[in-house]
Amino acid sequence: MTGQRVVITGIGAITAAGSGTGSAVDGIWSGVVEARRGVRRISRFDPASFRSQLAAEVGDFDPGDYLPARSARRLDRFAQFGVAAGKLALEDAGIGDGQAVRAAAVYLGSALGGIAFAEAQHSRYVAGGLRAVDPALALAVFGGSGATALAMELDARGPAVGNANSCASGAIAIGESFRLVRAGEVSLALAGGAEAPLAPLTFGSFTVIRAMSTRNDAPEEACRPFDAGRDGFVMGDGAAVLALEPLERALARDARIYAEVAGYGTTNDAYHVTAPRPDGSEAARAMRLALLDAGLSAGEVDYVNAHGSSTPSGDRAEAVALASVFGARLPRVPVSGTKPLHGHPLGASGAIEAAIVALALHHQHLPAAVNYCQALPGTPEAALNLVANSAASAGAQVALSNSFGFGGINACLALRRWDGR
Repeated sequence: MTGQRVVITGIGAITAAGSGTGSAVDGIWSGVVEARRGVRRISRFDPASFRSQLAAEVGDFDPGDYLPARSARRLDRFAQFGVAAGKLALEDAGIGDGQAVRAAAVYLGSALGGIAFAEAQHSRYVAGGLRAVDPALALAVFGGSGATALAMELDARGPAVGNANSCASGAIAIGESFRLVRAGEVSLALAGGAEAPLAPLTFGSFTVIRAMSTRNDAPEEACRPFDAGRDGFVMGDGAAVLALEPLERALARDARIYAEVAGYGTTNDAYHVTAPRPDGSEAARAMRLALLDAGLSAGEVDYVNAHGSSTPSGDRAEAVALASVFGARLPRVPVSGTKPLHGHPLGASGAIEAAIVALALHHQHLPAAVNYCQALPGTPEAALNLVANSAASAGAQVALSNSFGFGGINACLALRRWDGR
């Protein structure tokens, strides 16, 4: 696809494994390098009645650090996360107030939006009637409130789009804004995802369908992508936002460039609401579309950041899809997933993982496959080249970041290391 080349110049993240900007010492990257696992017993409510009692919670977030108190009170936690991550990304990119920000696009994905706020207000309604309900309810719960809140906070008047494409939401927000910047329609986009689903009914709804791990006695080991002992995902909360710019503009202002967004592909399984296609065909096609969009071949991929949700069927289908894309080369392609560190914040996951991939290419250090011991012999997972727990690898030039969600939604981003050319 022809058009402007698009690069990542800023990263802001709020996660259980670390928060801050892409370059901050205490940010998400230090959490990845140190394999800092943020999974604990839930503290936001009492989970004793649930089969699954674990989550990757962001525990040290104060919205007052990023928003005026009045504005923060009107927003659900997911939107607060989105505003915080967006402001961190802008700061990290070294872009101040001005025309560039005023014309910027804001694309923010969230699978569930302000559902936790709605849940709390429903409890107030049951207990005290309509008069007990927060007047901000109607404006805080809709899925686009994160994108519009960030746009208003920054006075960004370009397109502001919120999507709710399940666990692929953040990746799709980045992919769609990448297309916008590449086409020359905007010269700056803030794109990513935000999620805050840790409320009793919302959390409990996923335990009902037995989608989450019940390894309650060993929280840090609960999320085990591709491992024989995996038993479900670990829900989390958090956000990540990337600042995307045309390469020419980034070079003109001498910006630090983390990586180039080279391609994007998205498909739908059209198969089942919660289960992936067992043959992984549409997930594989999303990867091929991202590579085609980037003008790259599967033979040029040096690393895959897998969706790796730690569910038995999801990881199996992804392994099958990877085998389809890489064929005989699969055992030589490093693969890992980072959800053991930051959990699975649903619609924010793809954005958090894209940020990690950009940082991995920038720092030339591949994230380890934390909690992976071994796959069942003879399974598709057993053919994967999972990055060793102690690995620190260099030389990666091209990486894929996969995001697959409920509803059969598949998204893949192709990133290329920036080496000055």
